[in-house]
Amino acid sequence: MSTVEQPPRIVRWTMGLEDASVLDSPVRALEPWVLAGFGKGTRASVLRGEWLGHAVHPLLTDMVLGTWTSASLLDLFGGPDSSASAQRLVGAGLLAAGPTAWTGWSEWSAAGPRDKRVGLVHALINAAAIGMYAASWVARRRGRQGAGVGLALAGAAATGVGAYLGGHLIGARKVASHDPAYDENSAGASAGASS
Repeated sequence: MSTVEQPPRIVRWTMGLEDASVLDSPVRALEPWVLAGFGKGTRASVLRGEWLGHAVHPLLTDMVLGTWTSASLLDLFGGPDSSASAQRLVGAGLLAAGPTAWTGWSEWSAAGPRDKRVGLVHALINAAAIGMYAASWVARRRGRQGAGVGLALAGAAATGVGAYLGGHLIGARKVASHDPAYDENSAGASAGASS
């Protein structure tokens, strides 16, 4: 009998995505398009954040998720007078979603095969969430506030899953652009800590 506990279900699911070779075919189909659009030259350098010293994608995801979360908070706790503000926040998140996706695709283009599998699922879930938020904005615009709120809450659930996978890529898999100087400083800090 093993004393090692089995990882939580969500960890096993995520590791299953890393191993899901069935995703390799769609990954291969997308790679040339993503590489041409977001993975080469100055455009890729800007989108990956080489000018900043680390990835731009996490910064932009905060903008998108922050506006959408704020909209849902207004929907749930702001009362009827806050519906116009919530709609504007949903719209602002939609406007920021494009550049956020571009930076994500740029990071994805430089990732390894296991990470591209997870990244593809991350992108598909986020695309579904964007669709839900776009439908929410349209519903609100047409005066269907209840439907808009419901669609935004469904989008929030989807972005939660997408954010989990994005966090996995950044935290567990270390998929993110950064300046090599950070690696050198980390090595020096580790050597200093062990002496």
